[in-house]
Amino acid sequence: MRDKKDNATFDLPGFEPAAPLDPALAPTLVTEPKRGPRPRRATLKQEQLQLLEETDTTGLPVWRRDDNLDLTGLPVWAPATPEA
Repeated sequence: MRDKKDNATFDLPGFEPAAPLDPALAPTLVTEPKRGPRPRRATLKQEQLQLLEETDTTGLPVWRRDDNLDLTGLPVWAPATPEA
């Protein structure tokens, strides 16, 4: 048995492949026919997608101040109006 990370290890006795019980049933080596080089796949060209929102140079959406949101992005709760 060989350690895949260490080329200096040796084959341990008793781990060699077993001989077939009946030589007539032993698989014969079949060589595959030589194939030519595979044609390269056509790569799809990349295109720039237009985002729904305007972005800055980092690609993040441009920050805009909204009166209904505070600086953390949470909604601003209006005080309750007393009903008459």
